[in-house]
Amino acid sequence: MPMIKARSFAAYLDRRVLMVVALGFASGLPLLLTFSTLSAWLKDSGISRAAIGMFALVGIPYSFKFVWSPLIDRLTLPVLTAYFGRRRGWGLFLQTLLILAVLALANCDPSADLGRMAMLAVLVAFLSASQDIVIDAYRVEILTEDQQGPGAGAVQLGYRAGMMAAGAGALFIASAFGWMAAYMAMAALLACGLLVFLLGPEPDAKVNPAVAALEQAASQYLQARPHLQGRRAAIISWLYGAVIGPFAEFTTRRGWVAILLLVIGYKMGEAMAGATANVFYLELGYSLDEIATISKVFGVGPTILGSVIGGAMVVRLGAVRAMLIFGVLQSLGNLFYVVQAMAGHNLWALALCVSVENFTAGLAGSALVAYVSGLCNIAYTATQYALLSSLSSLGRTLFASSSGTLADWLGWTDFYLLTTAITIPALLLLLWIDRSNHLQTQ
Repeated sequence: MPMIKARSFAAYLDRRVLMVVALGFASGLPLLLTFSTLSAWLKDSGISRAAIGMFALVGIPYSFKFVWSPLIDRLTLPVLTAYFGRRRGWGLFLQTLLILAVLALANCDPSADLGRMAMLAVLVAFLSASQDIVIDAYRVEILTEDQQGPGAGAVQLGYRAGMMAAGAGALFIASAFGWMAAYMAMAALLACGLLVFLLGPEPDAKVNPAVAALEQAASQYLQARPHLQGRRAAIISWLYGAVIGPFAEFTTRRGWVAILLLVIGYKMGEAMAGATANVFYLELGYSLDEIATISKVFGVGPTILGSVIGGAMVVRLGAVRAMLIFGVLQSLGNLFYVVQAMAGHNLWALALCVSVENFTAGLAGSALVAYVSGLCNIAYTATQYALLSSLSSLGRTLFASSSGTLADWLGWTDFYLLTTAITIPALLLLLWIDRSNHLQTQ
């Protein structure tokens, strides 16, 4: 692996890259509140393992956010858009609603309000996925091309820090003050995203020649059909630009189906392992305090190192090579869950497992974000990034929802061996896509 030069890290000091860290924090924090932290809350309340596993389905909005992303990409909001701009207006609106939804979730009792809790968890996931549409578009649009690699590292750094706060931080608070206090504290921390959208710049809207040609063709089509004039023409034109254009432009890429499958499978093994991690630790006899302490002491450093080194290495290696190397490391990292299963209740084994998982996930996450960012046409950033990141989260929702049942059938050791191997097809697809693109350019 090439030596990382100091200038590879210089972009992390840029004001806009630092803003991306805060946005990543706001993006990562809500995820665990409807994922593994919620699983710990349910387990602590006596809910069955199978039911806990099914709760992973509340994350489905992350996998289908591309459906409503055109609305967020193109629609204006009364007052907010005029004062703050398209991206910042939507960011402020969605994050305010998200804070209120998390506060409502904090007031639930799993043993008495499981149905209401599930509906609120879905709402939190929906609003979180919607804010991600804005955050991802904002990040790609305010950063220059040579800042996209460090920007990927920065968003991953913030994202993992947000997950740490909603994971270890929430467990600490829950152990001392209860789950309501934990979730209310998480709602307060979401305000960091509001500050960025209040104080940050609004990116300029950009349309490149290829996109202009696509939308000009649609305009000519309407002009040639007099019966489609007036309001009907305006609606059709808007739908084409907002909905059809982003997907039509993406399908012009070579190997676009393989790219979609790659994005689905790349983080699947990590997602399946992560969905059951807290349940696994609790069944091994660890207390909430022990899990939170180890995650805080041995999780923060590796998370920072993995995210920052991953972003810097994207600059040195390129997104594809970084994805391949870090994808292999991410898969091997799941083997340390097997080590933990064999070791039983052993704090050093837990520290090793948490450290390796956080480091390799940070590396792979930065590479994937940089790769997906590079695929987006700047004119359709929100919609195309939402499509690709939705597919990336598919493994975390549909596949991770079966993780509890698979662990029941296979046992913990064989389950984590499965999560190690399940990413191999995605890595083979990555090699094929890269080789296919090289042959095309020769």
